[in-house]
Amino acid sequence: MSYFPSITALVVTYHTGPRLHECLYALKGDHDVTQIVIVDNGNPQADQDWLDRFVVTCRKASLIRQGDNPGFGTAVNRAARTATGEMLLVCNPDCVIKRGAMQPLVAAYRGAPHPAIIGGRIFDLKGRETRGARRNTLTLWNALGLGKWTLEKEPQPDGPVRVGAVSGAFFLIHELDFKQLGGFDEGYFLHVEDVDLCRRAIEMGGSVIYQPEAGALHYTSTSDAPRGAVQAHKVDSLKRYFRKFAKTPAEKFAAALLVPLMGLAMRLRG
Repeated sequence: MSYFPSITALVVTYHTGPRLHECLYALKGDHDVTQIVIVDNGNPQADQDWLDRFVVTCRKASLIRQGDNPGFGTAVNRAARTATGEMLLVCNPDCVIKRGAMQPLVAAYRGAPHPAIIGGRIFDLKGRETRGARRNTLTLWNALGLGKWTLEKEPQPDGPVRVGAVSGAFFLIHELDFKQLGGFDEGYFLHVEDVDLCRRAIEMGGSVIYQPEAGALHYTSTSDAPRGAVQAHKVDSLKRYFRKFAKTPAEKFAAALLVPLMGLAMRLRG
């Protein structure tokens, strides 16, 4: 039998609600997941008590609780520093992995140019692929609707394919690749940090792979965080992303001109 790596699941939770229970029980029951590191970014007391009990009853689980909410990417980085697995599974707290999902993710990783990020098919309660599981590289032009960004309406590929980005809700990466990339950019509080990580991997000569044979149910929007605050974080993240990756004078000028307008439109919509 071929060698199979150890895998640490990293789960960041903030006011997630009962879906967190399903997420963690699925990870607990998956024998390919050898460790679970949970970061409590600030949950109600009842949820904190439940997490404490879960960690006591699940040998492979541990909990990080520092009394603050530093944002998603920073919390994942904290969890990664305590991981013992050779590979890291980043999993949203409202994502429930399908049994056996790790095998095809690892298979897609083998032979992929490194640093490699492998995402799976993320679907809703009706089995439909959710928006953002596979995407082209985010540019100003497709953000403005002048090109295609998300690919969920495209036919499912027969096997692993290279894409511009996968979702931070469910992806696998080798811990050495994560370190090579420097982890998530902690300048993002929420949203777009996954797109940033994927773009950096590709620009370093690596790859981002969508593996349709690995699946996870994603409930989405289970947090009770204020919608306005979440939207504001998304706007700030997009500003950071476009300014960070603007290379030419023309791109920098376009970012300076269009990103504030894009942010205003998003705030008005929200």
